[in-house]
Amino acid sequence: MIVDSLVFAADGLVEALDAAGIERAVVCPPRARGHGYDVENDRVAELVRSHPDRLVGFARVDPLAPGAGAELERSLGLGLRGLFLHPWEDAFAIADQAVDPLIGEVPVIVATGYPWVSEALQVGELARRHPQTQVVATNGAQINISGLGQRDALLALEASPNLLIHTTGVYREDFLEGVVERFGPERVLFASGWPRFDPRLELLRVEWAPGLDDDARTAILRDNAASLLGLA
Repeated sequence: MIVDSLVFAADGLVEALDAAGIERAVVCPPRARGHGYDVENDRVAELVRSHPDRLVGFARVDPLAPGAGAELERSLGLGLRGLFLHPWEDAFAIADQAVDPLIGEVPVIVATGYPWVSEALQVGELARRHPQTQVVATNGAQINISGLGQRDALLALEASPNLLIHTTGVYREDFLEGVVERFGPERVLFASGWPRFDPRLELLRVEWAPGLDDDARTAILRDNAASLLGLA
């Protein structure tokens, strides 16, 4: 079984998972346009109800919007099982104290690597403030391809044992290998970020990494996400 720990609610989702051979997936709301996140969270909840054996839903809120905490609680009451935050799209800094009241027992996925608002060390700071919460950074915790972003990602992982990274868009297989060698395979989760990325290519990023053994690949492609979501 392959578990994808980040896809977005969009038409053709289940078909895309089928084409890539992905059996379970975390589905998150896309950016809300012209309405609040209640509409998008309801949409994700409906998708999960329609495909309970395939999808696990995460809620999304804007921490600076009035009623963000109440909307998160409402969405968790609908059966959603985590929180997705996108500081770049929703124009807030992930280390802003307004985020803290939203962080609790459910896992949190943070769109990471965006300048000034969600770079690796900023996401790491959030994780340090909430050591009992599993925080997952997308994009390998870095988008900056200069190499400086990768160094910051490693520093953040070292300082925060509850911080994990997604494989989404990580074009350097040696970076994934280095994280596994230094911190263990349990700190890395496969995620495609569909429809922004192609799940078939994202799977190859893990399969192409020659330094990963079969046990590490199994952990990254299935076991870690299953444990995070309570599916194990």
